[in-house]
Amino acid sequence: MHTFYQNLTIDDAVEIEQISRLMYEIRSARDGLLAQLGAGDADQALARIAGGELPEHPSYEHYLSARILAGLHADVRADLAARLQETQSQ
Repeated sequence: MHTFYQNLTIDDAVEIEQISRLMYEIRSARDGLLAQLGAGDADQALARIAGGELPEHPSYEHYLSARILAGLHADVRADLAARLQETQSQ
């Protein structure tokens, strides 16, 4: 077992696993939306919409959803980092 896990309680490990899974699911959902738009990121998707390459509807809604998911991913990632720091200081 990696030493990272050595000092974690089972409850902490389960919580960290759940947060990690949530991050993965959010990232996958965002990537799926961007793939539908043929874009690597939200800015590229918006540029394709603005340039007329994609129809405004539902592309703009997908773009907004991708932006929301990116923000949510960043928030969850920050929560995970704080949780890991908390468990390491115990």
